[in-house]
Amino acid sequence: MNGELRALGLAHGLLLGLLLASPMMAPALFSAGVGALFVMGGFQLRLADRRWERRDGVGDWVSHIRMAPQRLLPWGATATVALIAGRPTEALAILMAVLACEMLLYPLLAPAMGRLTRGGIMLLLLLMLPLWGADVAALRYASAYLVGVGGCVFWLRGPDGDGRALGWAIAGSCAAAMIAVFAPDVRALMLAGGTLCATLALAHLSVLRRRPVPWHPDGSQSFRRLRWPLRSRPS
Repeated sequence: MNGELRALGLAHGLLLGLLLASPMMAPALFSAGVGALFVMGGFQLRLADRRWERRDGVGDWVSHIRMAPQRLLPWGATATVALIAGRPTEALAILMAVLACEMLLYPLLAPAMGRLTRGGIMLLLLLMLPLWGADVAALRYASAYLVGVGGCVFWLRGPDGDGRALGWAIAGSCAAAMIAVFAPDVRALMLAGGTLCATLALAHLSVLRRRPVPWHPDGSQSFRRLRWPLRSRPS
């Protein structure tokens, strides 16, 4: 599954590169970019992790880390950039959120999310989205990570390569962006919802396929007949 969602992987790498440069170019967007990175990181981890049952031993509990330990390097790079930019509190919040999610929240909650239906996952996401407005940065980032994990489970439960689902995800991200511009009071909530919708749109775009052409009713031809026959050129 790692190499299938190319659009999401490219966007993830682009976001990481912009985030590492944002303290010098756009410091005000650093916190929002870190939240979006946590959403995509949780989504990518749930996609790559094949296990759905609960972990028992210590080795199984951190199997998702042993699967790809290099996956933790972007978090260390992000915390280092925050520290260099003079944001030690932000760097500490990133490290605390990563440790809490990787060592406790993901192994504990991911199997439970796997047993929920799409409606149950949607309800869980709606309950976690308001945490993005919390004053504690570590809590905000941890909730963003779990939103990404739940969003991946929601995507895995849904239609694969459906154009209508892609359209709804794009519409949701655009609506969240417009509401965030005209209603600053709910900007944190709209940022969370818009990031999740954009991640779902990239995931759908990565596996989008054309709808197959239906076969002719009599079974003799694989394509529909033309309504008007083509006239041959005069010799």
